[in-house]
Formats: sequence, structure tokens, C-alpha cells
Amino acid sequence: MKITPSARVLRMLGEIEFDEWQCIAELVDNAFDDFTEVYRSGQPWVGGYRVTVQLPRAAGDDLVVADTGRGMTYEQLESSVRAGWSGNNMHDKLGLFGMGFNVSTARLGRRTRVLTTRQGDPEWIGVEIDLDRIKDDYEAEDITEPKSDPNEHGTRIIISGLRPMRADWLRRNGASLRTTLGGVYSWLLENRPFELWVGGQKVKPVRHCRWGDDRSALYNGKEPIPAFIPIKEKLEDALVCADCGQWQGTDRTECENCGGDRLTARERRIHGWLGIQRYLDKREYGIDFLRNGRKILRWDKQLFTWRNPDGGAGNEEPEYPVELAHQGGRIIGEIHLDHVPVTYQKDAFEYADRSWRAAVELLRGRGPLQPQRAKALGYEENTSPLGFLFKGYRRNDAGERYLIPGDGRRPIHEDTRRWGQEFQKGNPDYQTDERWWQAVQDHEAAKRRGKIDKAAASTPDKADEATVLDALGVTEVSAGTTTGASANETEANQSDDAQAKQEAAKPAGKSKETRQERIERYLTNSTVYPELSRDFGHPRVGFITVEARRLETGDLTDDQGNRTPVLMDQKRGNDFVAFLDFGHDVFRRFGTDPADLLLLETAVLLKVQAESPWTHSQLVAALRENSLAATALDPQIVTLDARDLLAEIRQRMASAIDRTGDPQRAFQYLSPDELTMTENTLVANNRSPQTGVLGDSGDFLLYAPPLFLVRLLEQWPEAFMDGHVFEGPYDSVSSPSAQRLSLARTAGYLSDIATQASFEGPALPVQLLRTRLSAQLLQDELADEEEAQA
Repeated sequence: MKITPSARVLRMLGEIEFDEWQCIAELVDNAFDDFTEVYRSGQPWVGGYRVTVQLPRAAGDDLVVADTGRGMTYEQLESSVRAGWSGNNMHDKLGLFGMGFNVSTARLGRRTRVLTTRQGDPEWIGVEIDLDRIKDDYEAEDITEPKSDPNEHGTRIIISGLRPMRADWLRRNGASLRTTLGGVYSWLLENRPFELWVGGQKVKPVRHCRWGDDRSALYNGKEPIPAFIPIKEKLEDALVCADCGQWQGTDRTECENCGGDRLTARERRIHGWLGIQRYLDKREYGIDFLRNGRKILRWDKQLFTWRNPDGGAGNEEPEYPVELAHQGGRIIGEIHLDHVPVTYQKDAFEYADRSWRAAVELLRGRGPLQPQRAKALGYEENTSPLGFLFKGYRRNDAGERYLIPGDGRRPIHEDTRRWGQEFQKGNPDYQTDERWWQAVQDHEAAKRRGKIDKAAASTPDKADEATVLDALGVTEVSAGTTTGASANETEANQSDDAQAKQEAAKPAGKSKETRQERIERYLTNSTVYPELSRDFGHPRVGFITVEARRLETGDLTDDQGNRTPVLMDQKRGNDFVAFLDFGHDVFRRFGTDPADLLLLETAVLLKVQAESPWTHSQLVAALRENSLAATALDPQIVTLDARDLLAEIRQRMASAIDRTGDPQRAFQYLSPDELTMTENTLVANNRSPQTGVLGDSGDFLLYAPPLFLVRLLEQWPEAFMDGHVFEGPYDSVSSPSAQRLSLARTAGYLSDIATQASFEGPALPVQLLRTRLSAQLLQDELADEEEAQA
């Protein structure tokens, strides 16, 4: 069998760079092409659609790729192994080039045997290609093998003399290969009855963990933006050249690229979806682009960068994620572009092709995604599908507004990423988005409860100054005197009231409440505390799942009737509920972290269950590191969190400045050195620092030094207090001392955050703890964004 025009050409093919998975994929492509034709014909197919990849287990083993396809005739086999263009229609097939077979097999090993048979054929026919014997007059050796069953059909490719580095990789990376191929072929494996087995294990499609079709965010409190947007765009039919694959208008009789006359009218369409992932990830976000069911690009982020058509080379501006970029992104999608040509390695599309450029414009529009940037450059609002998602989900604030699970204070990104891993493992408890949605709802409930608690701390009928003092938690007592009952009497009365409520809550007609009745009462009188609801444990002692609940009324008592700050109750198996009594003195008076006591209770349980030799302190330390890693005082993480919060405050303060209609007033507070620093930051972010127009809007604040925000707040508090950015009262109270106190508290928190965001050197743990606490308190001070804009 004559397989090559030149021995040198075939040897050179083995030098073309293909990764190991790409070599395997080239062989899988040809099988899936055959399966697709059979599947589309609608004819019953005995034996199923199955590709099996047998990996080498030891030195000297072969690599075998076998399929249950239709098999080939002698002429078809000769064409499929010839080093040149194949007869494949390049717009219907995964195996685009005849060279794909030669490149992949030559990259893997020195000798390849191909055997194929059709249903009813008397034997297997094949060919053996030995690179070590190739010369210019080389003809591959024809081979045959007997068939045990005349109904057998399919093709086997046996590659021997594997290159040592390739063989070693294949022996060690079976799991990685399955994951990669599960991502590349996920659409076909989900939507076709095709099976792919690698190393004796079935390849599972790597699916997208996205929010459900019915979820949405509410932009500006009134415009719903769905978390899933279907894409169905029928393009105008066009002619395609069967010789070179070039698309052209329907008015031509010969190809404008190669001059060929084999032009065929074909349908073109862009279809798929864009959506929002249930968790943020630093790498796994972006858009998958497919061609004929195979993913050419995975997690592609090109569409998140705007390229100014009026700019020069390198005039590119990343737009997503920019705010809180270190947390990653969550905009994802699957877009089918069967009509767009790809490179021979099938790892990219032909980006210069006009069909690719047209698809990009359809999906992300012409102008910037960022509204302010678009307006500054004279573009209309970006209403493309990607622009729509960007508008609704560009930020990562916890709660319903952006579909971000939280713990009542902040997002719980580490937890949601872990849930995403459980989704990929196939854990049935994580397949729908209910767990994520419940965490969003729990966050909102905890947030509302915090606002109610805060409002209850103030007394509207007091004078202005007293109201602010009370809201700030400061008790004003006349020197040497007290009013009303003494502190001891007050505590005694409160205790009597609580006891009376507890007694009243007992079921009528019963002298003593059972443990189960008491637990049911605690469940009724408590709400989920999402910050500590998670898995706790360590590989050496096992894990338990804890639902933490905050007791809202009454006292928490143990089985002996003694008050306790934390009570654990086993529900079933390794599932526990932990009740937290925040009215207990250990929290109210001593400020103990609830996590510390919950970790202690958990450590006792796990120590007994695992009969661990660890001391309780060792176990508590291990549990905190393993289960509450986000609480670590890591300087880098604390600084990044400070910068994240500062970025949000910058945006809000800039918007507040614009709402005043007097941005020049804010701009004038910049000192000369702060102006220089602002301009330098603009240049570093590819902005044009035209000082004459900087003060025309509040945008300059996005690039000003962090500590300038503190000074601006102190100089112009009425622009930012009273719910404009921060909830603290200022104009709404008349007492100057109350105004100073309210402003000082907010400015103090902001100063801590701005200092940490500006600081590059090492920091002591107490400094980091102060920053973290200030961030929590300042987050609570932020006004509702949509109410502030009203």
C-alpha cells in the first residue's frame, strides 16, 4: 500500500508538536466522525458507539485505540493513512486533515498497525507502517487477521515502539487524560450515545456547574437578568469551497481563494448558551467554543478583552474580571461555531477569518462592556448577550443581587468552590443549584437580622447626640449617678424574663420537657448561621457536617439544665446541628469567636469517634487549618481583601460624587503629589491622564491614592454619609459632636483599610486582625447600593 509521496515528509510529521492528549484525540476524532454519520442516518447500530483506549502499563507495552464503527474498505483504508489531504468534508468532520493520523501516530511511536473490518467481511484487513524502514520507494505492508465473528465491525490502531517520554506520560497520567478528554468531548458524550473508555475506565463528561435556567439577578431593583442566556442565531447561507474550505458569497461560481469550482451552499448558525457559574474560579471560567461537537477552545477569555479598533497594536483592555480580579470569574458558556475554520492542531480558530470576527461581534458587541468606558468613547450601551451578563454579574457581592452565596457578612467562595468539586464528582446532593441558592437565602436572612439588631440598638425618641451614641454602642451615664435600676438589678430582671419566657414555651400539661422537645424548640426558635455551616474535620480523624444555627429567643441549656453557649445535636450519621447562643456572656461580654467554641465541641466529638491520640489543642488547630482556612491571618489575603473592599468603595464614592453634580469639588482636594500618583496610576492602567478633564467626573477617584479617600470623606462627609455610601448619620443629626463621632467611626474603619491596601511591607498578626475587623465593620456600614442610587 502506497501511503506517502516522500519518506522525508512522513518523518517530518513526527516532529510536528502535538501533546499526548492531542495525539489520542486525533484518533478518537476519526471514530466519532464515523459514529456521527451512523447516528444521523437513524439506522439501528448493533454493538453501540464505543471507543476504547488501552494505555501501556509497563515498558514495551503497546497503545491500542479501538472503535465499534462501520470499518473501512481497502480503498478507504488507503486514503485514511496517506500523508496528505483526506477526502473529508472539513465542515462536517472532527478529523479535518488526512495528516492528523500520521502526525499523531508518528509522535507516539515508531510502528503503527491499522486493522479494520466491516460487518459481514470474512477477515480483518490492515496495514503496518514502520518509520524505521521508510524510504522514498517505501510501500507499507498489507496485513490480515482472521475474524472470530463475521458480525464484528470497527477499527483498531496499535502503536508500538512507543517513544519513551510519551509512554512514560501515558503510564502515569491516565486520570489526567480522562479529565482532559472528558472536557474536550463533553458535549458529544452528553448529547450523543457515544462512549469513550481510557485505561479501563469510562470517560465522564466535564459538565458546567451553572445556575439553573430560572435563576436571575435584579439589576437596579427592576430589571431581571437571567443567569442563563440561550444563543440561537441563524446566519445567511453561504457557499463553501470543497477544496480549500473558504466561505464566500452566494453569487460566485468559483472560489475567490483557490479558484476551484466545487462550491456548495451550506447553512451557517451560531448556537449554544452563555451563563453564570455557581462559584468563582481563577482559571475555570470563560467560554468554550465548539466545532462539530468537539471543544476547540476551553475556558477561553478572549471575549473579556476589548480591542479598540481605532488604536494601535497592543491597544487591548481586559474588562472582566477587573473588580476583585484575584478571586477569578464566573461567566461561562458553550458556543458552537461549526462554520468557522480551525488550525490544523485544533487548538484555535482562524482568528483572522471574517466568520470568527462576526461571531465575536454577535456575542460581545463592538464597544466596551464597561458602561462608563463605553460612554467616554462614544459607544452606545453594550446590549450584546455578554454585555447583558456583564451588567448583571460583574460584581461578586454576596446575596441575591449578584447570586453569590454568603455567610451574612461576606461571600463564601472557598465553600462554593468545594461544592463545585462535589458537583463534578457526581455527588447527588450538589447536582442542582439548591445548595447554592439556600446559601444565598441564608445570607440575606442573616443580613436582615443584622440590620434589625442594629436598628433595635437605637432609640428614636432620644436627642440627636444620644441617638448616635446609642447606635454606636456608647452608654452615657452621669458622673457618680445611675438612673433607674442598678446594673445587677437589670441583669437579674433580664434573667428572670428569659426564664419566664422559657417556662412559658414549655408544652402545657407536662412537668418536664424532654430532650427531643427541647431540640425541636431550639430549631423553631433559631435561624441558620451560614458562616459556620460546613464540613468540619481532618483526614486523620474524619469529617462531620455541621448546620450551625443562631438561637433567637430564650437560653440554650444542656441536658442538666445548665446554660451553655454551644450545643451539638446529632441528626443522623455524621450530620450534626450546632446551636449558638449569642446572648451568653462568653460572647456578649468577652467577645469570644463562636468558631473557637464550635471547633472545641467538634474536636471532642472527633477525638472520641476516631480514638485519636491528638490532644484537644492539636485537634482544634488542625480543624481550624483544614476547615476554616479562610480565617487565617495571611498578609497577602488580608491585603487583597482590603483592596477588594476599597475597590467597591471607590466605585460607590465616585458615583456619589457624580450624583452631587459637582465633581470638581472633590477633585480640588487632591494635593500635588496625590495628583501625580493618580496620573501615574492612570498610565499604568492604559488610561490617558488628561488633567484638564480628570475632574469632569468622579472617575478620577478610581485611581487616586487609597488614603485620599479617607481625607475626602472627612472634608466632604455630607456627600457620602446618610446612606449615600455609608449608613452613618451626618446631615440627619443636628448635634456637631454627634456628627463628629459618627464620621470618626466610619473614617477610622476606612483609614485602616486604606492603610493596609497601601502597605507593602510585613505586618504583625494584631495589625492584620485589626484590618480584618475594620473590614467587617466597614462592610456593615455600607448603605444598600440601589437605595443609595435612588
